[in-house]
Amino acid sequence: MHFIVRLALVLSPILILSHANAASPEDRYIATRDAAIAKFAKLKVDDAADKAEAGAREDLKAQMAAMLAEPARAGFAPAQINLDTLYKGDQGFGMLDGLRFDADAGLDGGKIGDKRPDGSFVEPKAHIVVTTESLFTRWLREHKAWWDKGSKNVPQQIDAALKFEGLYTQAISTDAAVINFNELPIAKPASVASVYGFLAGRSQDETPDKADEVFVTALANGKVYVAYGEITPAVQVPACTTIRADINKRAEEAEEKFRQKKIDKKAYDKLGNLREQADGAFKRCFVQHAPEQPAFAQAAKQAQALLETALGK
Repeated sequence: MHFIVRLALVLSPILILSHANAASPEDRYIATRDAAIAKFAKLKVDDAADKAEAGAREDLKAQMAAMLAEPARAGFAPAQINLDTLYKGDQGFGMLDGLRFDADAGLDGGKIGDKRPDGSFVEPKAHIVVTTESLFTRWLREHKAWWDKGSKNVPQQIDAALKFEGLYTQAISTDAAVINFNELPIAKPASVASVYGFLAGRSQDETPDKADEVFVTALANGKVYVAYGEITPAVQVPACTTIRADINKRAEEAEEKFRQKKIDKKAYDKLGNLREQADGAFKRCFVQHAPEQPAFAQAAKQAQALLETALGK
């Protein structure tokens, strides 16, 4: 009996260590990430903390690169971790766990970071984010109630999530909302389980008057690929812009009449939110008529080419 007890005491640490070593690379990545988030939540933000935070993201990048074993893409810089920050509460916190490849040139061929005559800076013309299907599923669970009550959160099924425009705002674009104007006709490669592409724009407030980006996603071989980039020419529908301008003009006139007390509050309220109506009318018009524009077909071709690059073909 004493021998059995002593043997159990000797074996217990070995069994515990073996169990710890059995954790999957994804489990270790998540544990490392969450420990870092907890650590930086307690630290005063200063140069030393920022340096440590950058180092933690480098460690996560190394773990992610080992898991994904993704090759380099021609025309793209070396992969970075797709996490902008590990400081909880910062803009950019909670983005999709994965590797991100950024194009090494702008849409006009300019060098990244160069200043244009108009004062803007050259940014990568395209980006590719890669993660595993299981990490993507974990990310969906973490974002099930990410936004405040009353805001629609990301669906929990992968196919539905990839068609939800809010996913892209949370996963890759936290400083501006991604607007899904129209689904794009994307040919599905034989090795891919599913694909989805759409014509897009970004908004801080009202819907933009043109679509100047494409997004395309693929589920293949246990990985999720999200690629997005600027397009030229942008897709525009002048008639839709006119519709919005006309309604906005009515809104301005109504506001002026109300200020001048030419109409009372009851009459003013009866008009409803004209600016909201203008934005809605524009979006409905654009969705209907954008596919008629020659630039739409060109956008679809650019999205298809981006998909091929994302898949490493």
